Parts: sequence; structure tokens; C-alpha cells
Amino acid sequence: MTPAVRPAVRLLGQVWFWPAVVMLGVGSYRLGTPEPWRDEMATWTVATRSLGDLLRLLQHIDASNGLYYLLMHGWTAVFGDSAVALRIPSVLAMAAAAAFVALTAERLFGHRVAAIGAGLLFTVPPQVSHYAQEARAYALATCSIAAATYFLLRALERPGLRRWAPYSVAMALAGAWHLVSFSTVSGQAALVLLHLRRPRTGAERRIRWQYPAAVTAAVLPVLPVALLGSRQSERQLGWIKTPSFSDLTDFGGHLFGSDQVARTFVLLALPALLLPGRRLRAWQLLLLAGLPVVAVWLVSRGTTSYFLDRYLLFTVPAWAVLAGGGVAAVYRAVAALAGRRWAPGRTVQPRVAVATAGLLAVGLLALPAVAALPEQPAVRYADAHTHSKEPFRAAAAEITAGYRPGDGLAAPMSDQSWAMVWPGVSYYLRPDVQPFPVFVARSAEDAEELAPEPCPRPEACLGDVPRVWVLVLGDTPDPLAALPEEQAQPLRQRYGAPDKVVPLGGLTLALLDPAT
Repeated sequence: MTPAVRPAVRLLGQVWFWPAVVMLGVGSYRLGTPEPWRDEMATWTVATRSLGDLLRLLQHIDASNGLYYLLMHGWTAVFGDSAVALRIPSVLAMAAAAAFVALTAERLFGHRVAAIGAGLLFTVPPQVSHYAQEARAYALATCSIAAATYFLLRALERPGLRRWAPYSVAMALAGAWHLVSFSTVSGQAALVLLHLRRPRTGAERRIRWQYPAAVTAAVLPVLPVALLGSRQSERQLGWIKTPSFSDLTDFGGHLFGSDQVARTFVLLALPALLLPGRRLRAWQLLLLAGLPVVAVWLVSRGTTSYFLDRYLLFTVPAWAVLAGGGVAAVYRAVAALAGRRWAPGRTVQPRVAVATAGLLAVGLLALPAVAALPEQPAVRYADAHTHSKEPFRAAAAEITAGYRPGDGLAAPMSDQSWAMVWPGVSYYLRPDVQPFPVFVARSAEDAEELAPEPCPRPEACLGDVPRVWVLVLGDTPDPLAALPEEQAQPLRQRYGAPDKVVPLGGLTLALLDPAT
């Protein structure tokens, strides 16, 4: 083997390499096919503003996503703002998360089967591939928590500043990407307490103060974001309902994106929890995966709810590591059983044992993949986004086809600004197709908001436009009736009934042209 080939061979032999490659392939498959939905439009409209406009907006809304928007601001400046470009950071983050899952499983269970199995299992849940292809911060938070778990285990084995520092950095990044991910500290604390059950040594005594210090070091840089975000939480999260007990018990299907996959992951985890070997570490992982969900559920019973599947996506890596440990536990048990059964043939017994255990392990890995196949976003893209309730591209295409210079556009604002119709349609309009914004007092940039500010007296902001395109939420034969009356009345008086009404599946577009 030549010296030039050796690094490549070593790379191929790393337990993290193939899970990362597989996740990269799963995340990249048809990456530009789903049309960006409203949350991704929020990313686009903020990231493509000037740095000053971006920072001013964060003082009013979305401060909790501030670091992600800053990252995407620099990213789009270099790589552009296509759907593919916007989503590549999420794909890369999920691939890195798969690598950390494999490394964590290897460190906990000491077996390549556990490591590669956990990393590959992580790529299976539909929610993982879905958010690997979304231009939001959930994949980055998931990656940061997966990295923090790996660094935590390293620090517990040999505590010291060099090992606690990466953990603190990873946790600080996780909190900056998404504050809810800090709930993982509840699971980490339980893991640390179980670790400290060992006979006391100097290292264990240091961990008792070093771990809280490392968590504090992670929290401090995120505190300003948390304080600012707490003032904005009711406005941004008021729509999330208070979770019931049934929401907690049924959460697995939502978290994984498939009830079948959730059940299969639990079944794969059972051998690690029950079979002899490293059961304590398996129970540590169960607490790491489950306690953050329970903690967020309890907090969400208060005034503000945070109980959403995508907010807790960062717990999936721990479930994948636990399931990988279960596969390895079965592998070891079958290999031992096969070794005893074929003891007379000692020359072939190890091969028979390993082959038998290997086939069973591959079968166990295939179970969740087969269960997830019908529900994978890669298979159901046509229904997931392109026929969603936000057909921004279709609306922009209709406007572009019939556009005349001087046309106006009225779109949802105020209490309907969550639908992100203005940026959604603007994303697809050509530079030479720029309708006059009707009923707008200030643009989104000037208002330091995600959507334009509506005019307090709509008739005064109608402008002198010969024709008006009207966009309303939902499919309706009478779009003017779906507008606020103070907007609909001046439109009726000046333009009369719509000349053209086009339901788009979630939006209705109408053209008001008094000349026809």
C-alpha cells in the first residue's frame, strides 16, 4: 500500500465516515424539490437583508434565531439564495450529527457494530431527513447537542480543561441555535450522576464541580439571547397549545415522523437495556433521550408552550445511539450463542458465530428503514411541500404572466403576517416584476419586521395604480370578502368585482381591472 493511499484507507475505516456519507446522500437527495415554506421564507427574507437591518429586526422579533440568521447572512452572500443553497448548511449539520452519533456509540458501547449501527439508524427517521432539508436551525441544534454528548463522555473519562472546553462550546452553540435544546442538561445531569456512582477517585471529585462550571460557561454567552427572546416569546410561540398527557405519550411518532419507526427504535433499544454488558450506559442514554422531552412538557404546562417535535429533534441522536447499542448487544449475544453451539468445529466456529450475528444485526438495522420508507420526505416530496398550503411559486408565476408596469399587489399583513406571503411571493418574482405594495405603510425592512406594516387608513395608502392583484389565504370564490373590510371597501369602490380569480390551493389570487 503506497503512502498516498493509506490516509484514504484509514478514512474509509473510521466508524463515523459511512454514517456521515449516508446522511449526506439522504439529505442531498432532491434537495431543491420541495418549495420553501413560510419558515424558510423567514430565513431568506432576514438573511438577505443588510447586516444593520438584520440586527435591528432581532431587537423586535426572532432574537432566538439571531446566530442562525447571521450565519445565513454570510452564507447567502457567498453561495446565493437558491433553495439548494439555503438548505446546504442543514444537510452538512445533519451529516456531522450522524458522525457524532457513531463516535458516541463507539465510546459508550465499545463496539464498531454499535457505532456504525447507531450512525446509520440516525439517518432513518423521516423527521431527520426532513429537517436536514429545511433552511432553519433545527439541524444545527441537533448537531451541536450530538457533539456536546460526545465531548461530555470524553470529559467524564478524563476530566480537564481541554476536554470540558469543547463541550461548553458545543452547548453554547446549541443554545444559540435553539434555546429549547438547553433542556438536554436535565438528561446530561442524570447521566453524570449515574457516572459518579463509581468508587470515588480524584477524577470523580473534580467532575462534581467541573461539570457545573462547564454548563455555566455554556450558558453565559447565551444569556443575552435568552433574555431578549423571553420578551418576544409570547408573540412568537403563543400559537402552540398547552400539551396534554396524551401529547406526551404519543410524542414518539411525532418526534421520529413515523409511529412505526418510533416503535422499532424502542424495540431495538430494549436489548441494550436488558441484556448483560453495558446496561448502566444504556440507562444513562435513556435518561439523556427522555428527560429533556419530559422537562419541556412540564415547562410547557405553564404560560408558554415549547412542546413541538422539531423543537426536540435534538433528542433523536441519543435514541439512535441507544438503538445502536441494542443492535450490538444482540450481535454479542448471538455470537456467543453460536460459538457455544458450534464448539466442536473450533476452526470455523468464530466465522460461523460472526456471520450469524452479523446477518441478524443487518436485519435489525433494516427494520426501521423499511418501516420509514413509505413516510420518508424524499419519497413524498410532491405532497409534502409542492402541494402545500403555501403555493408561493404558483402565485408569482400567475402575477408574472399577467403583469403590467404600474400594477399593485395587496397581500396578507398584520395578524396574518405569520403566513409570510409577502416574502414568499417576492422570492419568486423577477427583478423586472415589482408590483406596487398596496395598503403598506412601511416596508418590512423599514418596519424592522418580517412582513410589511399595514397602513392604519387603507384608503389613503391605496395609491394610484390602474390594476391590483389581491392575494388572500385559503381557496375562496370571493377574495374581497376575505380581506379586512377597511381594505375591501376602497377596492370595491374603485375597481369593482375581480376580473380574474385563481384558487391556488391554500392561496387565492385575484386581479382587479376596471378596464375589463
